[in-house]
Amino acid sequence: MSTLLESRIALLGAPARRHLLQQGLRGIERETLRVDAFGKLAHSPHPRAWGSALTHPHLTTDYAETLVEFITPARHDIGQAIDDLCGAHRFAYSHLHDEMLWMHSMPAQLPPEDEIAIAWYGVSNPGMLKHVYRRGLALRYGKAMQCIAGVHYNFSLSEDVWALLQTEEAQLLPNLANLSRQDYQSESYMALIRNFRRYSWLLMYLFGASPALSTCFLQGREHQLERLSDDTLFLPYATSLRMSDLGYQNDAQTDLQPRENSLECYVHTLSEAVNKPWPPYAELGLRHGQDWVQISTNVLQIENEYYSTIRPKRITKPGERPIQALCRRGVQYIEVRCLDVDPFEPAGIARDTARFMDVFLHWCALAESAPIFAEGKQENAHNFATVVKEGRRPGLQLQRNGHAISLHDWGRELIAEMQEVADLLDLVRGDDTHRRTLALQAGKLEHPELTPSARVLEAIRSYDNSFHEFALQQSVLHANWFRNHPPAPELAREYEHMAEQSLAEQRAMEAADQISFDEYIEAYRHSKLCQECDPAPAHMSVECA
Repeated sequence: MSTLLESRIALLGAPARRHLLQQGLRGIERETLRVDAFGKLAHSPHPRAWGSALTHPHLTTDYAETLVEFITPARHDIGQAIDDLCGAHRFAYSHLHDEMLWMHSMPAQLPPEDEIAIAWYGVSNPGMLKHVYRRGLALRYGKAMQCIAGVHYNFSLSEDVWALLQTEEAQLLPNLANLSRQDYQSESYMALIRNFRRYSWLLMYLFGASPALSTCFLQGREHQLERLSDDTLFLPYATSLRMSDLGYQNDAQTDLQPRENSLECYVHTLSEAVNKPWPPYAELGLRHGQDWVQISTNVLQIENEYYSTIRPKRITKPGERPIQALCRRGVQYIEVRCLDVDPFEPAGIARDTARFMDVFLHWCALAESAPIFAEGKQENAHNFATVVKEGRRPGLQLQRNGHAISLHDWGRELIAEMQEVADLLDLVRGDDTHRRTLALQAGKLEHPELTPSARVLEAIRSYDNSFHEFALQQSVLHANWFRNHPPAPELAREYEHMAEQSLAEQRAMEAADQISFDEYIEAYRHSKLCQECDPAPAHMSVECA
């Protein structure tokens, strides 16, 4: 264990300070497709009983009209967020009738692309901007790619934790005292992100659940997958094909690697991409007739088009862009985006998975985190790509600081180092929750057959090697569970009120527009992203690249 990690654990483990670790926030976003009884994509609009996809805080859509996104409130305990997620599913199913939610990250049998409806958010200027952005995604990546679903994990530590660490460590590193609290917190989250880049391959091994997919998903695309049956492609040792190069790939983003050695480096890299013209997109045009078909013809239409496995985030104000929020007020939390939907869990994520994520992210936040330069980036990318395609291969070797090490040995070392963090979190909770989940994950390193990806392949084989039949039956199983466990009357009334309120808010937004959409989108396109950014702090003179 590093000296920094030891000192931080000792500091936060003091009886008078343990409560600070209870003040951080957690949240979950779960994506899923609405399908019919045969597992085919639904063609119905977003259910009105669910409320407005534009303004509802917890029930919305992502790319397609049928790609649902459940968003939990931010909670101090991840167990409460899981309860919230289950409650949202119960309400949704009470108004879903003859449809159900698809229980896999990889899509169901998709119709021709012209039959996949892009999400609709009404005729207000903000709603139309969201719709046009998704039209642009369709042009750039194709609609099938936008129907992939995942689980996002939002994580923050209390601002009081960062303030305490800065105060204590400034005694050893006096230059820390010259940083504002905002800058120290932001750079600490960027350090967390760098550690995540180094070690997120472990998450793919432990929780990847998409080793196979439907043959129709890759029609017309070159690939190196093996055929398991007429309707199923797979790789025998894959953990997460969703996170492989079969996912969001295009030439424009090939060289886009935001520099994460400081927040300033990160936001300027993305700002450049949002403002950099890309000729193939220019050929597609901004409009088809009178209709806008993309926000811009640059590498990125907006900064969120960069599909990263983790992002620094800040809650935005009305009319504010994500990068502007980061520049003005710094990093508030991080969003992990690489988790597959767990097809064996009704709400798509297991409690043990969520508890392990808490240990893992606390460890990434508290451990030492040196800058990452070109060679380190390549090594991290190699390890991640290797594990998503071959993670369960016996004797698999990864690269650590230029030297080969087995996934098994390295994974055991990492989980052993996380033990002190798990002990600290259990000390705060007063039980052994985190130690138990750490032991559970360690067992997957010794027994690969326990991993979700291995269990998925085993289950697919029991359905005549059909990915579609496996995912369909899991969807039916969980749909029946939620229908047999409807929301309590109080919860139902709460969601009904939110639905009515969200519809009213959308109507108010549509009535409030004072300018045309053409004027609105032009103002958005020409807004400055980083005009509020100050020069990099003195301690951040390290090279960004």
